Amino acid sequence: MQRTLLVSIALLASLTVSAPGRLEAQGRPWGEGYFPNLPVVTHEGKTVRFYDDLIKGKIVVISFIFTSCRDICPITTSRLAQVEEKLGDTVGRDVFIYSISVDPENDTPEQLKKYAEAFHTGPGWFFLTGRLADIREINGKFGERMRSLTEHRNEIVLGNEATGDWQRDNVFGDLDRVVTSIRAMDPKWREQVRTPLKENAAMGLVPLAGPPGQALFVKLCAGCHTVGKRDRVGPDLNGVASRHGRAWLTSFIRDPEGMRARKDPTALALAAKYPGVRMPSVGLSEGDAADLLSYVELLTYRLSGTESGQQDTSASPQHHHHH
Repeated sequence: MQRTLLVSIALLASLTVSAPGRLEAQGRPWGEGYFPNLPVVTHEGKTVRFYDDLIKGKIVVISFIFTSCRDICPITTSRLAQVEEKLGDTVGRDVFIYSISVDPENDTPEQLKKYAEAFHTGPGWFFLTGRLADIREINGKFGERMRSLTEHRNEIVLGNEATGDWQRDNVFGDLDRVVTSIRAMDPKWREQVRTPLKENAAMGLVPLAGPPGQALFVKLCAGCHTVGKRDRVGPDLNGVASRHGRAWLTSFIRDPEGMRARKDPTALALAAKYPGVRMPSVGLSEGDAADLLSYVELLTYRLSGTESGQQDTSASPQHHHHH
């Protein structure tokens, strides 16, 4: 079972990360004269110039999203929100995060503002839209040349325009490593640390020490949900199995879109209560969904002490095996 879990995590991570260094365009470094100085509109409704106001002289983290995405974008954004939390008050001062819409015709500033609020993003993180031709030209410079919405890349781009260092990265690996890569864009930080950064050495898979379901939970769910801490983007999952029942939850985890399409009342009520982001379908097998639930129940059980002893068996993670 550990093997299938590792394989599914490896597929999720699809580690297409190049070593740090200059991303060059036809032999020309990314810098002034490379990025278009076109107008873009922020989620706060302000029009700014892309190169002069957002890129020039700054350290930036760029992701590509569209708000109606039901697939991996919400997970990318929720994991980037965890990176933002780890970076703390450097965001908006030393580092700026930009999420550029790949669907600018439908992603109005109002739409992007709702999306930003759903993920509780802070100052220094801007969601950007604009005229279709302008956004296409900007995104194309980052290698985002999608022919259809489902095809856009889920990588992020990190860069320091002042030093000309740019690299692709990915938020499905170890987030602390991503944070280190972002901080390492700052030469002053590198001088202070003075430890040779192993080139993406930590890109390996997170070792699976914990109960089954834990690694999947950390990778897929923790960006939007806590167990017993608070509502995040979606509801706190403490006690969720006793609220909804395992059968319903397994179906919902595996196909939330289908449940909403079939007008399942609970699924519709959740969509109404958390309107900012819809739970995405992540293509889990029944075994993986069962592992996830077991892990959530295990956490619920730990929180409750042992007073609800009848949960004991269902919380035991050994119960579910992959066939």
